[in-house]
Amino acid sequence: MGNGVNLIEILKQSFTLAVLLFCSILSFTFMFERWWYFRHADPKGNDIISGIRKFLETGNIQEAINFCQKSRSAIAKVIHYGLINHNRSRQDLWELLETKRQEEKLRLERFLGVLGTLGNISPFIGLFGTVVGIIKAFRDLALAGTGGPAVVARGIAEALVSTAAGLLVAIPAVIIYNYFTRRVKAVSVKMEVASTRLIVLLGAK
Repeated sequence: MGNGVNLIEILKQSFTLAVLLFCSILSFTFMFERWWYFRHADPKGNDIISGIRKFLETGNIQEAINFCQKSRSAIAKVIHYGLINHNRSRQDLWELLETKRQEEKLRLERFLGVLGTLGNISPFIGLFGTVVGIIKAFRDLALAGTGGPAVVARGIAEALVSTAAGLLVAIPAVIIYNYFTRRVKAVSVKMEVASTRLIVLLGAK
């Protein structure tokens, strides 16, 4: 590529870019995994409550349980857990539902810590690569002895690629992390609302 920046060659020679490439693959893998999980975990909670209301009004607990088992959503799992413990007192049932909500919340938050960490550390990895690249560029200038800025300019340009790569990995990871964090909060609220409505429908004392 003449005197231009050859990204393939830089990738081969730069350990930090290889690390950032791995981080990028890891980030997009977990992004897709969380997207796929939330497709099933976050339906409309009112639809589930409405679906079991008719069973509860006729006292058909088993049909309500079977209805919940057909859904993979976090809300359905919480309601299902409440239904199989419907004979408990109101206080005991609420505490059991609270533990189930916490359990489902942990599943919702799975891998989000990885995305958050990648979003935080990727710019620093890129900066580290840039610093190392600039050091190498000035070392090459010292060894060359002549050539002035022209000798070091290409090396610095290649070094700055690491900073750009770090930002390219970090920005999507941070955006997706914040997005799914909001989704977790929304589902948590829906689970709590569904729990309260379930207790009312069951008429627990």
